[in-house]
Amino acid sequence: MTKMADSSVDVVEGCRLPVLRKNQENEDEWPLAEILSVKEIPGRKLYYVHYIDFNKRLDEWVTPDRLDMKKLQFPKKEAKTPTKNGLPGSRPSSPESEVVRAAGAGPQHTPSRPPQPQAQQKSIPTKTSLPDFQVLQQQAQRKSLDLNLQTATAPSRGKTLPTPKRKAESVSLATQVSPATPVPCLPGSIEASQASVYPAVRDTNTFNLKSNARDDHEQLTSLTTNGTARRPMPNQPGRKRKQPPNCGGTDEDSQDSSDGIPSTPRMTGSLVSDRSHDDIVTRMKNIDCIELGRHRLKPWYFSPYPQELTTLPILYLCEFCLKYLKSLKCLQRHLTKCNLRHPPGNEIYRKGTISFFEIDGRKNKTYSQNLCLLAKCFLDHKTLYYDTDPFLFYVMTEYDSKGFHIVGYFSKEKESTEDYNVACILTLPPYQRRGYGKLLIEFSYELSKVEGKTGTPEKPLSDLGLLSYRSYWSQTILEILMDLKPDNGERPQITINDISEITSVKKEDVISTLQYLNLINYYKGQYILTLSEDIVEGHERAMQKRHLRIDSKCLHFTPKDWSKRGKW
Repeated sequence: MTKMADSSVDVVEGCRLPVLRKNQENEDEWPLAEILSVKEIPGRKLYYVHYIDFNKRLDEWVTPDRLDMKKLQFPKKEAKTPTKNGLPGSRPSSPESEVVRAAGAGPQHTPSRPPQPQAQQKSIPTKTSLPDFQVLQQQAQRKSLDLNLQTATAPSRGKTLPTPKRKAESVSLATQVSPATPVPCLPGSIEASQASVYPAVRDTNTFNLKSNARDDHEQLTSLTTNGTARRPMPNQPGRKRKQPPNCGGTDEDSQDSSDGIPSTPRMTGSLVSDRSHDDIVTRMKNIDCIELGRHRLKPWYFSPYPQELTTLPILYLCEFCLKYLKSLKCLQRHLTKCNLRHPPGNEIYRKGTISFFEIDGRKNKTYSQNLCLLAKCFLDHKTLYYDTDPFLFYVMTEYDSKGFHIVGYFSKEKESTEDYNVACILTLPPYQRRGYGKLLIEFSYELSKVEGKTGTPEKPLSDLGLLSYRSYWSQTILEILMDLKPDNGERPQITINDISEITSVKKEDVISTLQYLNLINYYKGQYILTLSEDIVEGHERAMQKRHLRIDSKCLHFTPKDWSKRGKW
């Protein structure tokens, strides 16, 4: 029975209450939601709600009869939150903020996160406790919404791998593996933990993971056990880097250094959204519907199209130049004058009906800006900039008799100091779940192979992006391991470096994928990879469904040296 809203109670912005919605099984449920906006239309009110434990793309306008007024929670009036560096919306960075709260006139509330010293003390186990890696697993399980496990590289006496200023993403291993799952142990503890090293598997293939190279061994140890490495720092969403105006995308979690002091902004531009400046406007979808060619798309997130276009029932886009128009008549008039039948730029790949076009953000500024506006409708972790000069855009299209229709794209910096080969990646909704996402990812790594580099995507990835990258990394690495042949009757051997060089996947991503698949075991002083029959069968099934692949012979691409500014 539907619970009616009580008209005598005034529901205002910031209130929380259960709201009726249909789940995937088309059953009624009442998740807790926050009222973001209220508007009146003739005869009734409408409420824009955000479901607290759901993705923002499910936010919607609801009618009063879907609100459960019996459990209405009014917004609490708190004392003014101390700010860090004068940035609005940023969180306090020291325990003194608790003193300020206690001294304020408003009521005291439990802080949203513990003060920094306490968080550090909790993350340091004693000598008799579990290894640090298992502690991190338990912490990440408590914080199931945090998709990134923060790790630090241990200092070494000899040669070490250079680590990026930002935290290395471990592909959410801790949210997937239970504490009882075997993990690589320190050599000193192998005798005591041997029972947990080999789980019961039916038929397994075993490989030796060469770890005599000091850099591989130390990096693997630091990522899995964090033995003498820096103390794991909890995620602090309030600490954000100031960013220069540039073009849209996704980036790592904007945490520059372990001491929390922001470094100078990267002048080449980053595509991360600065979450500290979110306001009520950017939290709400502003476009109802987009018509792009033969498709009508329902946006998931806010995109800064001109204000006068946000009141239209449908926003019309030219599918070739991506120009936005306010009516069908304007679109028809535009199509008589638009000569484009494919994205501007150079076609660098074609096989069958699939083509890729390379577009320079400086030479084709208008198209690049329009592409970013469209992409922002479906990407929440990016912000939109209008300086597209530092970026290249690779647009994937599908060809038919009418032209080359956009399927998806990814962008990358012309110069990346941190080995990023993707800044922003998107498959448009009509083409999702058809293998195009992996094709975009595979193409980005194919470009890295031609450039002779290893690459990694900027973080944080969206939920769908994270799933796609996990799947691609897993299939790519398993493909290599299963092709290894025994050497003189002995187990085949391979190093992390070998896998990274063959695939152009960055070492941190290789290690985190091996951990995510639970392949790494420590046995008799060395790391070994154990492939169970279930993993092999699952991989073979997945590869049978993966029909779209990049053919390197069809790629015609010559990398440029963008360090010479004259080529910009």
